[in-house]
Amino acid sequence: MAHAHARPTIEGDEEAAAELRLGEFHDVPTMSLSEAHLVIKAVIDKRRAEAKPEPQGETINKMQDYLAVFARFKNQGNIHMIEQTLNSRTVLDPFERSQLGTLCCESADEAKTLIPSLTNKISDSDLQDLLDEITRLRFAE
Repeated sequence: MAHAHARPTIEGDEEAAAELRLGEFHDVPTMSLSEAHLVIKAVIDKRRAEAKPEPQGETINKMQDYLAVFARFKNQGNIHMIEQTLNSRTVLDPFERSQLGTLCCESADEAKTLIPSLTNKISDSDLQDLLDEITRLRFAE
């Protein structure tokens, strides 16, 4: 008989649910995976250009590989346009904006299912307009 493993209890008050409870991370600037990919790539490229030894090791290499695969946007111009579009929605928390830029949801319903805290912050119509703009930029690459 297989034993079910109990899920570890999460300490603290952090939860991305209907009401964001991010504890000490509330209002901390966040990035989408695409933005993080740009930052990591720029640091590594700069080190290479300056002929500095690469002390990043296995962890940073794995992170770079992960971001290269899962970052939805590769074009720097589009990433900046999406960031500006998302940042113009000041009603949204930085965490919500970075999640929208990472998840690239197709519908307002999908976005509100994956990011429940959006439910009472933005209308379905406004959210769909935002998602449509993100999708347009995604397929313009």
